Amino acid sequence: MNNSHSAGSAGRLLTAGLRALLALTVLCGVLYPLAVTGLAQAAFPSRANGSEITDAGGRTVGSALVGQRYDLPPAEGRKTPAPDLRWFQPRPSRGLTTHSVNTRHTLLVSGATNRSGDNAELIRWVTEAKAAVVRDNSTPTHPVRPSDVPPDAVTSSGSGLDPHISPEYARLQVHRVAERNHLPAREVEALVAAHTEGRVLGFIGEPRVNVLKLNIALRAMTGGDGTPSRP
Repeated sequence: MNNSHSAGSAGRLLTAGLRALLALTVLCGVLYPLAVTGLAQAAFPSRANGSEITDAGGRTVGSALVGQRYDLPPAEGRKTPAPDLRWFQPRPSRGLTTHSVNTRHTLLVSGATNRSGDNAELIRWVTEAKAAVVRDNSTPTHPVRPSDVPPDAVTSSGSGLDPHISPEYARLQVHRVAERNHLPAREVEALVAAHTEGRVLGFIGEPRVNVLKLNIALRAMTGGDGTPSRP
C-alpha cells in the first residue's frame, strides 16, 4: 500500500510538473513573444525592424542605431585602411573587434576600450587621434588647432558602435568635406545644421548628428545616388 501510494503521489507530481512546463512554454515561449513582437510592429515598426536607413534608390545602406566607418580600400602593406576624407567621419572605435569563431560571417563585437584615464596606451591613442584629426581637417584657409578638437573626435563610445557625433565635431569637419567635394563651406555648414538632432524631450542627452544620414545627404548634394562609399 505504501509503495502504491508513493508511486501515485510521484505520478501526480510528475503530471503537475509537465502541465506547468507546457503552460509556461506556451505562455512565455509563444504567447508573450508574439504579443511583444506584434506590439512593437504596430507601435514602432521602424525600430522593431532595426531602424534601417535607405538611400535614394530604396536600398538599405545601414542602421540609424549602428555606426560605420568610411574608409578607402586598404593600401598594400597597410594594416588599417585610411579614412576617406570626402565624408564625415564617425567616432573612433578601438573597442570593436571581430568574432573569430564564426568562419562564415565576420561579426562586429561591441565594446569600449576599458582603460583608465591615466593608462599609457589610452593616452597614446588619444594623442595620435588628436594629431590625425588636426592633420586631416586642416585646410589652407581653415587650419584646425588642437584645442578645437572635441572629446568625441578622439574617444570611442561605451559600446563602440555609436552612430552619432557631436555638432562640434561635425562642424570641425565642414571645411575639409567642402574642399574635398568642391562645395561651398556655407552649404555644408547648412547641411550639418539641418541634420543636428536636439535633446530627447528637450532635456535628455546631448545634441547629436547621425553620421550615416549626414553622409547620405552629402552624397545627394554632390549629385551621387545617396550611398556613401564604405568598406
